[in-house]
Amino acid sequence: MPNDAKLDLQKKLRDVPHKPGVYLHKDRLGSVIYVGKARDLRKRLASYFAPSRQRIAEHKTRALIESIWDFEIHEVRNEPEALLLEGKLIKEYRPKYNVAFRDDKRFLLVKVHPEEPWPKFQLTRMKKDDGARYFGPFAHSGALRQTISWMNKEFGLRNCRPMSPGEKDYQHCHNDVIKNCTAPCISRITREDYLVKVEQACEFLQGHSKELIRSIEEEMEEAATALDFERAAQLRDMIDNLKKTLRPTRQFRKRGVPGKAINPEADVKELQEYLGLEREPAVMECFDISNISSNHIVASMVRFKNGVSDNSNYRRYRIKSVKGQDDFASMAEVVRRRYSRILLEAREQVGDDEADTTQESPLEAMRRIERSVEKTEQDGGNKKRKPFVRLPDLVIVDGGKGQLSMAVKELNRLGLHDLPVIGLAKQREEVFRPGEPEPLLIPHDKGALKLLQRIRDEAHRFANGYHQLLMKRRVEESILDDCPGVSRARKERLLERFGSLTRLRKATPEQIAKVQGITQNLALEILHFLKTH
Repeated sequence: MPNDAKLDLQKKLRDVPHKPGVYLHKDRLGSVIYVGKARDLRKRLASYFAPSRQRIAEHKTRALIESIWDFEIHEVRNEPEALLLEGKLIKEYRPKYNVAFRDDKRFLLVKVHPEEPWPKFQLTRMKKDDGARYFGPFAHSGALRQTISWMNKEFGLRNCRPMSPGEKDYQHCHNDVIKNCTAPCISRITREDYLVKVEQACEFLQGHSKELIRSIEEEMEEAATALDFERAAQLRDMIDNLKKTLRPTRQFRKRGVPGKAINPEADVKELQEYLGLEREPAVMECFDISNISSNHIVASMVRFKNGVSDNSNYRRYRIKSVKGQDDFASMAEVVRRRYSRILLEAREQVGDDEADTTQESPLEAMRRIERSVEKTEQDGGNKKRKPFVRLPDLVIVDGGKGQLSMAVKELNRLGLHDLPVIGLAKQREEVFRPGEPEPLLIPHDKGALKLLQRIRDEAHRFANGYHQLLMKRRVEESILDDCPGVSRARKERLLERFGSLTRLRKATPEQIAKVQGITQNLALEILHFLKTH
């Protein structure tokens, strides 16, 4: 529900500290519309509410100021922490007035894999469950790159590209000559001694570096005393980069009062009243489409029972009949597949004679069958038969009029004309109903809307989780593109034979060698490659 009583923001501003942090502006619907960081929260927020600011601000800023109904703050210890938290919250809330971070760019991490023959430190933006050690994230990318370069030289670590460098690679490298590398490629250092240096570098990245930085500061002072100001300036910049990179970060705490406790049963009854339903929506199913890319368009269906998630009855779908990104057609397909299957399984369980009772709609027949099944179960009937899946009391689609109309069309085709269905549009949390030209606006502080939001957000999470799973498989499979000796045709045969990269990792060299075009030696190389990547 829109909050028509705008808060006294000047009064609330008096409680804001003069400390660094991140602030969130909210509109009259309670939605986060802007996330920003500040060295001084009180000063930054005060600038938004100064009368002169609105007069001289550009059009976009003026529109933002007019939309601010409330704000909340998060305190941090310093500006790098504020930068990290700002990016995290922008990704979480996707505020419409933010432009930065909208590309899902992530902060840099440092990665090292101890199982590689000669481990090296690399920069990445994605943390994976691959057995590697990760450090970060780091807010200052420039300082981090300089730090890693200095660290490799200080500890004599390699930075060459080959996974297992040899004498041929050494011939084209000058790092050993200028004393920047211990040359593990030609065995000038044992693997055990090299791993000791890697561990020392890891401790350095973890912040155990005070003595090392102190020695560099002493060297800087000596250079300045000797009037070697150029060297002193280089050391000064190096110290600054090291301190920026290694400054510890922490978990953030949020100011504010926690929300009230959830009462699922009361929320269900309240929702029934707002929607004017004949029966309480004890069972609700919500659909969401995830089409971040056209390669894997997926959908989710989550079920809530008595206001609580019923995880065992969640379902996920790959969209089969739709080409390209078409939310409307995708919604139609998944609704059709879900409820045609429920009707078909009901027929198979109770028999055609019972399901085809004359002058009974499919919905009426299903409700009658449900009562019959429930009675049988209560009387201790046949427990070995397949569990009966009942129709929901309310169908929810994530979207507005377009998605709702497609869902209604498919339900009508199945004869489920009277099955309650609504659409929940995310922008203003409007509830659309079939045959109603205007949306229903349920107050934002009501449990009925919060229940709809919970089930919609759960459907969204489940759909995105499935999409990310498929993308993860695709990314994992692409690792084989970098494996020496594995052509595209061999990759396809390997995946066709083993089904996934996980199964391929668990296979024996003999099993892999049975694939056409794979020799025993190549099978061993593939397993070694997968183990270290």
